[in-house]
Order: sequence, then C-alpha cells, then structure tokens
Amino acid sequence: MGGLRCWLQFYGNAHNLFAIMPERNALYGESSLRRVWVRFMTSSKRVQDRSREKRVQELEIATEKWKIASKVIFLMEVLKGERDMIITVRSLEQYRRQINLPKPHKISDFIRKSPKLFELYKDQRGVLWCGLTEQGEDLLEEHEKLLEENGDKAAEHVTRCLMMSVDKKLPLDKIVHFRRDFGLSLDFRINWVHKFPQHFKVGKLGDGEEYLELVSWNPAWAITELEKKTLGIIEDCEHKPGMLSLAFPMKFPPSYKKMYRYRGKIEHFQKRSYLSPYADAHGLEAGSKEFDKRAIAVMHELLSFTLEKRLVTDHLTHFRREFVMPQKLMRIFLKHCGIFYVSERGKRFSVFLTEGYEGPELIEKCPLILWKEKLLKFTGYRGRKRDIPTYNDTLDMEERELLESGSGDEDMSVGFEKDDDDDDVVTDDDDEMDIGEVNDAYEEISKV
Repeated sequence: MGGLRCWLQFYGNAHNLFAIMPERNALYGESSLRRVWVRFMTSSKRVQDRSREKRVQELEIATEKWKIASKVIFLMEVLKGERDMIITVRSLEQYRRQINLPKPHKISDFIRKSPKLFELYKDQRGVLWCGLTEQGEDLLEEHEKLLEENGDKAAEHVTRCLMMSVDKKLPLDKIVHFRRDFGLSLDFRINWVHKFPQHFKVGKLGDGEEYLELVSWNPAWAITELEKKTLGIIEDCEHKPGMLSLAFPMKFPPSYKKMYRYRGKIEHFQKRSYLSPYADAHGLEAGSKEFDKRAIAVMHELLSFTLEKRLVTDHLTHFRREFVMPQKLMRIFLKHCGIFYVSERGKRFSVFLTEGYEGPELIEKCPLILWKEKLLKFTGYRGRKRDIPTYNDTLDMEERELLESGSGDEDMSVGFEKDDDDDDVVTDDDDEMDIGEVNDAYEEISKV
C-alpha cells in the first residue's frame, strides 16, 4: 500500500471538492488505482448563510417570542398534571429536551426568571420544589376557559384536516403534534376527541394504533381560507371542491432583490390552476407542477388554521403521506419565500405564513394569542427589537436572557411536602428536523 497515493483535485469552485481514491482488488490480492468521485459537504458555508438575503428580522423576533411562551406554557402544563400542582426541580430535569434547555444551564435559573408565575421552595430535607404563584394559577385557569371556548373552532379545524386527508383519517399520534398550534385542550387524547361525535370518531388499527376518522362531510367547511378572503365566500352548503385559480398573497423580504428577476415565473405560477386541498388527490402525479401547487395550497390551509400562523416544519413532514405532499417540503418553502418564511433558529425550523404578519406582530389575534401575550408580561422576556447579527449559537439571545441569572439554590423557607404517587404528564415529544434535508434543499434552490 506504500505506493498508493491520493490526489485531490479542485473543479470550478470550493463547493465541489473531489478526490481520486485508491480501491483495493481483494479477489486477486492486487491493488489498482481507480477514480472514485466523492463529493464532500463544505463546512464553511452554513445553511443559514445561504439565505441571508431572504432573512426577515421581524419574523425572527416573532419566533423568539413564541418560543419563550411555549417553554413557559409547557412548564405550567407539567405542574398542572402533578398532584397539588407541585414538583421537585430535580424531577423537571427529564423535560430539558422539551424546553430545549442545554446544560450547564439550570432549570432553577430558568424558573427564577419568571417569579410572578413560579415559586421555588425548600422542604425540611433541603429538597427544592417548584409550584405556581397565585397569578400563575389564575392565568392557567383563564387559559383552560379559553381552550374550552375555542373547542368548536378547534373541532372545525381538526375536521377540515380529516377532510383534506387522502383516506379521511389521521393517526392520533400525529394530530397531537398540532395540539398547541390549534388550541386543543391538554386532555385531547382522553376526553376531547370524544366530545364531537357528529364530526369524527376514534378507531383502532390492527396493531392497536389509534386514529381519528371523519364521520360526516361538511360542504360548508370544504372552502379554503383563501377562497373566503379572495372571493368572500363564507358558507355554501352545496359547495363541491374542484380546480382553483386563486393567487396566493405574497410578502417578499425587503432585501430579497431577485424577485424582480423572477417576476415572470411568479406571475406564471400564480395563474396556474390547482386542485383544492379538499378535492380527491388520488389522480395527481408526484413531481408534477399541479402536484406541487396543490401541496402549497394544503400547507397554506394548515398554517391558516394555527393560532400563530406558524408551525415547526417537522410537524408538517409527519403528514406528507396523509395530505399527499412531496417528500422535500423544505424545498417548497424555500422556493416560495413570498408565501412562506422559514426561520432557522436553533436546531428546529419554523415556517410562517407571511400574509399573517405585519412586521413582528400577528394581524389577527384570537383570544388565545392575546392570552399568550399577557403571559409574556409575567416572564423575563421583554421583546426588545435588538438586531440578531449571527445564528451561530444554539441558545438564542432572548433565551439566554432568561437563563443568565443568579446561580445556586439559595436558602428558602420551608414550603410543602409531596406524595409519591404522581400523575403522569403526557407531552408532545417531536422529532428534530433533518439538517441534511435542509442542506439539499438550499443547494437545489441556489441553482434556480
């Protein structure tokens, strides 16, 4: 092997690095040089740098705001599931992944940044406990009432998701990913799904997996949100979904200048007819232009259902088969940056419906969103519109403000004791977005 050598050749630019690698002939015990072309992924050009001109500062600020609210709400829900709504801080360690709190940051430090919501106590043995303040309990009670009031609207959105699905059924394990986004109650699996038998029912597959199945088709709900806004259609009991030729509202980033270069393609895309998300999609050919535009319509509809007009991207990838959408959804989001905006904060990406925002603020705020904004006033987050120059840190700026406080566990007065038989808390544990898929999507879009 001493005579074997490896030559490196560069072709064109730094993105294409190829190597001529030696290959051994094991059958005859001989060595021969043969060209094996290997493409190396470049580490110098990060995913986020490739979309610098498409970055929208206001929506990055909105991402930070909603992420902080989600973390606090999650902890409040954990406490709600505990007996007497108290838990040891040590027991909260198991939820680090759900609130994206990396070590060495302490759970107790995160909690101390919201003293109006959470209380910390030490018992006689020196064990640190966490509970809700009186204001926190009042807010949680208010939230439960709002969720109950939102029940009919949430049931409509879940039913419309079933109407869009190819088999008119969706696994409960997948719907639970949309629980907070649709404003579904904490007892979604146990009680909520049985409250609307006129719309859907729970069934089981042969392997025991539970799914939600459509009971009755409602023609008045087979009208897309885009049709309602563009055509002014509110309800039509005789409506039958079919082909649509509606243009999607677009908001391009101020710094994105290539839109002028692609104006002709954009106009051609907007005029192209597509199948309604509620129409039968069995006949569509994957990869066709009609297939992709219908997928855009489905994602537009789903995002319109959400409280924040925003979803974590991997929540959508869970439904590719059920909603007949392409494998590479990220490519669709990036290509149609006037309709959608992808925030690349941290390891999980979020996709926004751009028409739903004016700057960093939602245009239409339902009562649950107003409650979230009220909640943020009781946390350490202040929503300052500072510039976010880089995206290198896993822990974002505003999150860091919530964490960097006093360290150790100071002496505290004796609070309360806790029984051993705690109730289990069901959490929405989601998979992280595949970063490799995003890299591939950016490479494809850069060639357009």
